[in-house]
Amino acid sequence: MNKYLKAALGGVAALATSVALTTAAAAEEFKVGIVTFLSGGAAESFGVPAWNGGQLLIKMMNEGALPAPYDQKGFGGLEIAPLVIDEAGGATKQVQEFRNLVQRENVDAVLGYVSSGDCLAVPPVAEELKAFLILYDCGTPRVFEEASYNYVFRTAAHAAMDNISLAKYIQSRGIEVSSFAGVNQDYAWGQDSWADFVASMGHLMPDAEQKTALFPKIFAGQYGTEISAVMRARPALLHSSLWGGDLQAFMLQSTARGIHERMRIALAAGDHVIPQLGQKMPNGIILGARGVNGLAAKARGGELTDLLWDAYIKEYGVFPVQAPFRMWQGLLGLKTAVEKAMAANGGKKPNADELAAAMTGLSWEAPSGTITMALGGGHQAIQPNAIGVTKWDEGSGQMTLDDVEYYDAECVNPPDGVKAVDWIKAGFPGAKC
Repeated sequence: MNKYLKAALGGVAALATSVALTTAAAAEEFKVGIVTFLSGGAAESFGVPAWNGGQLLIKMMNEGALPAPYDQKGFGGLEIAPLVIDEAGGATKQVQEFRNLVQRENVDAVLGYVSSGDCLAVPPVAEELKAFLILYDCGTPRVFEEASYNYVFRTAAHAAMDNISLAKYIQSRGIEVSSFAGVNQDYAWGQDSWADFVASMGHLMPDAEQKTALFPKIFAGQYGTEISAVMRARPALLHSSLWGGDLQAFMLQSTARGIHERMRIALAAGDHVIPQLGQKMPNGIILGARGVNGLAAKARGGELTDLLWDAYIKEYGVFPVQAPFRMWQGLLGLKTAVEKAMAANGGKKPNADELAAAMTGLSWEAPSGTITMALGGGHQAIQPNAIGVTKWDEGSGQMTLDDVEYYDAECVNPPDGVKAVDWIKAGFPGAKC
């Protein structure tokens, strides 16, 4: 069992014990169902670090160990009681797990979901049950572009931002891209990421030729066929939104064949595999982190960022990547909404309707910057983004992010009511850069 998974499961056991409280004490709790990958291909580099960050922050919040405006203990004085569920198993299983959290466990809110497939499957059930749900991570723009919800919110920007930023970065740095190809997973996240990157390149670098676009199954693990096809196509740049174990495997297999020496590689959200790959992540990879997260956040700094960064390293012996950052902004958004609702209702624990009213259009500060619920009628967040280039530092023996560009939220996110791909194709009208 790897050290990341061991730490997380140990934390789950400890928290499960702590939840065995008296009925009187339980009345003062705010019970949160937290869903993230604790097993499978997405666990080591994504789900487990996310939960590691989550349990660390919950402990600090319950102790009142955060600076203002987050210094009140718990959620407005309510003890935060997490109940953690493994996201592995697919969308059908997660729909049933969500029903169990709401109907059997009587949680006050659910915060979860890394997989875009799960994020498309669960929200209709939340609406049916009138249960408050925060999607803390998944990237597909379709959640709020194809539907509207009363009780569902996403506290992270969708993936269009990743690929718009990549294309802007490539253009601004004068990187020669006569042609480009893509390797992206064959489901909503990968398909939408590629569509947004192609559209962005079509506007910003219209002379670049689109070559092969490959869509392996999620968690495929073996990419020899795709690597061979890309090398035969000889693009100047390879785009990929692979993540988790898939991205680890692809980077190890492709760099062993020297693909990074034949073309530039642009990873839409690739920072989270750096702790596992170390120096096996080559220099010169153009890299995003789905927000000002991980190494890009540390380079920018800030009181809350530095506090949680140092606490995470002290607890787990590794720096926090994008997954803990998005867990943090989700939990801090939930705390802000709970305390706003309590201020409006005389200090009582809010119900789902009161929480939804408080979260709609909300803005708060996170280690990744200002998060604003600006899209989807106030249910979908926008946030700043950052792109840089990997560079191994021999002195520290660590990977760093060089030549980082920071993008304002309204520069790389569409306005409310406009689909991301339509905004891109129209040339980003109204963008504030």
